[in-house]
Amino acid sequence: MKAKLLSALFLVLFSLFAPALALAQKEIVVWHAYRGDEKAAFEKVVAQFNQSHAGIKVSTLAVPYDAFADKITAAVPRGKGPDVFIYAQDRLGGWIAAGNTVEPIDFFLDAPTKGRFLTTTMQAMTYQGNVYGLPLNFKVITLIYNKKLLQTPPRTSAELVATAKKLTDPAAGKFGLAYAYSDFYSHAALMNAFGGGVFDGRKPTLNTPANVKAMETLMKWLGQGFLPAEPSTALITSLFNEGKAAMVFSGPWFLGEVKDGIDYGLAPLPTIAEAGGKPMRPWITVEGVFIAAPSKNKDAAYELVKYLTDTPAGKILALEGRQSPANKGVYGDPQVANDPVLKAFRAQVETAIPMPNLPEMTMVWSPATTAMNKVVKKSATPKEALDFAQKEVLERIAKLRG
Repeated sequence: MKAKLLSALFLVLFSLFAPALALAQKEIVVWHAYRGDEKAAFEKVVAQFNQSHAGIKVSTLAVPYDAFADKITAAVPRGKGPDVFIYAQDRLGGWIAAGNTVEPIDFFLDAPTKGRFLTTTMQAMTYQGNVYGLPLNFKVITLIYNKKLLQTPPRTSAELVATAKKLTDPAAGKFGLAYAYSDFYSHAALMNAFGGGVFDGRKPTLNTPANVKAMETLMKWLGQGFLPAEPSTALITSLFNEGKAAMVFSGPWFLGEVKDGIDYGLAPLPTIAEAGGKPMRPWITVEGVFIAAPSKNKDAAYELVKYLTDTPAGKILALEGRQSPANKGVYGDPQVANDPVLKAFRAQVETAIPMPNLPEMTMVWSPATTAMNKVVKKSATPKEALDFAQKEVLERIAKLRG
């Protein structure tokens, strides 16, 4: 009888306090652009967070990538967006300049948390001395090669040129190397090897001698015939899948397009003799987890941000989502350490440079791409094309700041 009374009392108390407990639970909305295995792995991590954090309920929304940045720009400052969102660092400076979009997290951040990430990935989350997000995953270009056509990947530009020429037969449509060399993002790896770049501080530097030398080196490569003309993404993929391109410079997105049955390997990008033997240094794109400035649950949001970027979550994202986590502790896991793809992209990070996150970066892409096309089509010398691009970028930035 006593047990029945206690049970009844418990039910009465639960019915009274359950609504209050539900109200006390903080709700966090996360926007991301993942699909397929990446989405499944990410949602698995979020489900585990919900199970282990009774006071917080996280829901996710997959936003189409092409519309994502504009949705953040339009919705978040008006308080109509998520509490947390995941995006690459290239738009970070613009969102900070616009205001009420990204919350700085220095207040939350402690030394052990900050120290668990690859250095370059934390640099990508930092703007004018303040940290605005924690790095989740990164993407970087590396050398991908067909093992049937090439057993030992080149380590130097001399080896690259010699190997590529040997594996080229234009009459048969075969090329030793294929990559999007007229795309400025892809070209950055060669540009950075020479010590070139886009900005010195916040001053544009497109037409520096180092950038000119990088373009001149590209034109030497083109003149030796081992690169296909006008290499679109579709052409590069097709050539590799048909065994007509022995090597490709590309990133993890390319691997999803490789045909089943092709035995491929990955290796670091080569060193460049004309740059004093320095390695090609690709831009690293880092997906950060950011707290929306208007969020009313910033403490709970940071708990999620910290959880998503911790080692256990990173292992799931790496092994099931096939992503490259920014948390360096993940690579101590035997499964991750022995995965040739994850291991290769982790190795390439050692020479990578964070893609600029300044607001002015949006002013660079179009003039830089035009310069690349002019040079490749031989309608301008590297110096002429970069001088014009520099002038155009300065004019665009003046309008932006005005």
